[in-house]
Amino acid sequence: MNLRDKLRGLLVRLYARRVEGHLDHAQVPKHIGVIMDGNRRWAKASGSSTVHGHRAGAEKIEEFLGWCTETDVEVVTLWLLSTDNFDRPQEELVPLLGIIEDVVRTLAADGRWRVHHVGTMDLLPAQMQTALKEAEEATAHIDGILVNVAIGYGGRQEIADAVRSMLHDARDKGVSMEELAESVDIDMIGRHLYTGDQPDPDLVIRTSGEQRLSGFMLWQTAHSEYYFCEVFWPAFRKVDFLRALRDYAARHRRYGG
Repeated sequence: MNLRDKLRGLLVRLYARRVEGHLDHAQVPKHIGVIMDGNRRWAKASGSSTVHGHRAGAEKIEEFLGWCTETDVEVVTLWLLSTDNFDRPQEELVPLLGIIEDVVRTLAADGRWRVHHVGTMDLLPAQMQTALKEAEEATAHIDGILVNVAIGYGGRQEIADAVRSMLHDARDKGVSMEELAESVDIDMIGRHLYTGDQPDPDLVIRTSGEQRLSGFMLWQTAHSEYYFCEVFWPAFRKVDFLRALRDYAARHRRYGG
């Protein structure tokens, strides 16, 4: 590392401390959703392979959760694999699934976070399903950040699954379709989502400069604040995270009012 890079790093750290020093923890979002975008473009820009980009993105996760712990965040939802990602070439998808499985096992072994899967389990390989079930069981007692790992996740699929769950529940209770139709409301549908008993995200962060949700938590983010960051996910820094929190704290949430 040359002198210019060292000075730049020092200035960024000093700036991050200044931002953190002015952060009002009472204004910190309790639930943050993260669309971790840009692994492949980061790899291409650095002359690395796609697999290396995904590994670099995976390595950023624990660091990010550490920042969340320091700032009193209670729930984090990490979008690791979408339902659309299954259309990628096998030479990319197979290593990616292995990297994501390693992430799940690492988070569970860390001992600081409670791991919860959100997504369609049936789409995932048997080994991944086992890893997710073991991670949830092993961390169920932990009183730390609840980390939702969105794997095999799609927002439209979640709503479809919620409706299916609601219909099955009504059938099991002997409720007629007419009775169900009369009783359906927003809260009922919400209870059948993957995050049924959780607070909705206050803030959604998307890296890499893309300014769209791509189907991320379509129901839950109806009143969320969004923060779009130009930096690719593997290069996401603590100062970028703190800027997102500062930006969120400066907004006045109206909830449609």
